[in-house]
Amino acid sequence: MAQIIGLVNQKGGVSKTTTGINLSTYLAVMGKYVLLVDIDPQANATSGIGLDPQAVPLNLYHSLIGGLLPEEVIRKTGLFGCDIIPAASDLAGATIELVSVSNREFRLYELLRQVRTNYDYILIDCPPSLGLLTINGLVAADEVIIPVQCEYYALEGLGQLLKTIELVKENLGSPLKVKGALLTMYDRRNRLSRQVRKEMERNFAGYVFETIIPRCVKLAEAPSFGQSIIQYNPRSKGARAYRQLAQEIINLDK
Repeated sequence: MAQIIGLVNQKGGVSKTTTGINLSTYLAVMGKYVLLVDIDPQANATSGIGLDPQAVPLNLYHSLIGGLLPEEVIRKTGLFGCDIIPAASDLAGATIELVSVSNREFRLYELLRQVRTNYDYILIDCPPSLGLLTINGLVAADEVIIPVQCEYYALEGLGQLLKTIELVKENLGSPLKVKGALLTMYDRRNRLSRQVRKEMERNFAGYVFETIIPRCVKLAEAPSFGQSIIQYNPRSKGARAYRQLAQEIINLDK
């Protein structure tokens, strides 16, 4: 049974998709079977892992709204052991079409339960919002990883997100847990980065990953080549950090 992990933050630009792509690929390299689920209409995880969203004939929309089996939309990536359910821009229409559907918050939950036994991990890359697609991602997940950029408004945004998670648990009966907050874009030379790290570790003790993702140009460049960091530059400090994160998650799940 796969561990289903949502990658969520209502703020954009916090390395959420970067984490989804690179954590998926490193878990696969470490011998795990992984499914990355792109539920963001921007489809950045889809393009960042090497697929053209406009050229993929079937995507998550066709399962959520069209009723296709997940096996019909799952695609292989360039890395053995790592599959993806791609997204495309038409997924934006799902937020409107789902409004009138019964149990609309559970559509992704029902979809992923059909393939859960085929994988060790299922990672859900959620949109940078708290809309219906993100709620579907939260309901479908067992746990969430919250990427947090080391900047001034990080703690404020995290507090709001934790309240939303509690509302999902209370109102939709979800057993959702917070696996941890992941500090990203960390620059140890930057005083603000060091302050955010201290505040996170003080206010959310026990919920912050030991692994910290540094600010790294190679991490930013890799998606433009449709590659994960392990394919683009496996010796970079960003690659080392995501390898460490994958190992930390595997150790936590033992």
